[in-house]
Amino acid sequence: MLRQLKLEDMDAAARVVRTAFDQALPSLAGIHTPEEDQWFFRERVFKTCEMWGAVDGAVMIGIIAFREGWIDQLYALPTVQRRGVGKDLLQVAQSSFDRLQLWTFQRNAPARRFYEARGFALVQETDGARNEEKEPDALYLWTRRQVDGPQLRAGLTIRGARAARA
Repeated sequence: MLRQLKLEDMDAAARVVRTAFDQALPSLAGIHTPEEDQWFFRERVFKTCEMWGAVDGAVMIGIIAFREGWIDQLYALPTVQRRGVGKDLLQVAQSSFDRLQLWTFQRNAPARRFYEARGFALVQETDGARNEEKEPDALYLWTRRQVDGPQLRAGLTIRGARAARA
C-alpha cells in the first residue's frame, strides 16, 4: 500500500534508504550514522519534499521524496526490488509533474536500467566532484509524452484519409 508520509515516518524512511543504499553501493556503506540519516530526513528531506512510502503491513519497504521538477530520493528495500515497489512510487511523482530530473551514481547499473526503462533519458555524466560522496554521477530527465501532440493528430488525419480512399 502507498501512503503519504508524515514526520513520524522519517526514521523508518531513513532506515529504508540506508539499507538500500548500502546494498547497492557497499563501498560507500556507513558514510553516515543512522542518527545523521534520521536528522537529514526529518530536518531536510521532509521539509522540502513531498514524501510517499510503500508499506507492507506495518513495515515500510520503499520511499520516494520529490519536489517540483526533481526526484530527490527513491529507494526500495533489497528484498522487494524488482516487484513493482519502485515503479509504483515513481508513478506518484510522475502523476504530479510533467517533467522530472534526478541524479544517480554512474556505477549503479540497476538504478540506471530502472530509470531508462521508465522513460528517463541520460542528460549528463559528471566526475562526481560536486556530490558529497565524490562519486561519478548521472543526471536523468523524464518528460510526460503528450498523446494529443502534433504527431498523433497527423497520424489520425493520415489514417482518416486512408480510410476515406479505401
